[in-house]
Amino acid sequence: MHTTASDGTLSPLALLTGAAAAGLTVVSVTDHDTVAGLAEARRAAAPLGLRLINGIEITAVENERDVHILGYFIDAGNQALVAFLERQREDRVRRVREMAARLRTLGFAIDEDALIESAAVTSGRSIGRPQIATALVAAGHARDRSDAFARLLGNGSPAFVPRQGCSPEQVIGLIAGAGGLASLAHPGLTRVDALVPRLIVAGLAALEARHSDHDAKTERHYRDLAARHGLAVSGGSDFHGDSGYRVASLGVVSLPPEDLAALEARLR
Repeated sequence: MHTTASDGTLSPLALLTGAAAAGLTVVSVTDHDTVAGLAEARRAAAPLGLRLINGIEITAVENERDVHILGYFIDAGNQALVAFLERQREDRVRRVREMAARLRTLGFAIDEDALIESAAVTSGRSIGRPQIATALVAAGHARDRSDAFARLLGNGSPAFVPRQGCSPEQVIGLIAGAGGLASLAHPGLTRVDALVPRLIVAGLAALEARHSDHDAKTERHYRDLAARHGLAVSGGSDFHGDSGYRVASLGVVSLPPEDLAALEARLR
């Protein structure tokens, strides 16, 4: 799940309040390239009767394609992780500025300075294409975020700028170094099955078989792939907030207790 520390629309407190109301008992906040939302989430969890697992979703790069790696049970204060995430967020700012320049050339100007300032990147929050999409909507250049991505920001679109970053193997090693377990995020969307054997060598622990955008057939495929390779499975809603196409997924897409137990057992 994501909060306003990255591209979610709910604060950590509001998100956990909604999770408790939806009947969840164990949750993980997995913001993009930041742990800035975890402190507030931890303060909120116990009073709401929730167990919070420290999480993160880190963007790796493979042949100019994003590969998202989830990290669970991480030490959010790990110095190597903190330093790495600061570099990741700095590169996100660079990318936002480059895309804003392209948008300006195309006649779709946004105020990137205000956007970056409002995201408070220096305080540990991260910024990316969803915030640019929101700015395009606010400026009247797009109907909604989906329209902004389809016409201007999606891969191969006129304002798209490829990401720069570490390999998936490096990210997996970083998560392990922070005491965590790495899971390949929403593989049914990224379709990088061929990478899995390589990532296992690097220390991949799980595949995210359950996801809001995985149908039953896709979940079966990734459960089978995980079993063949001796991996655990993770899962969740990938909930981003109170609007958008996953809005109804909070509390609906969750991980069975036995899968969580099998994942957590790999820490021992």
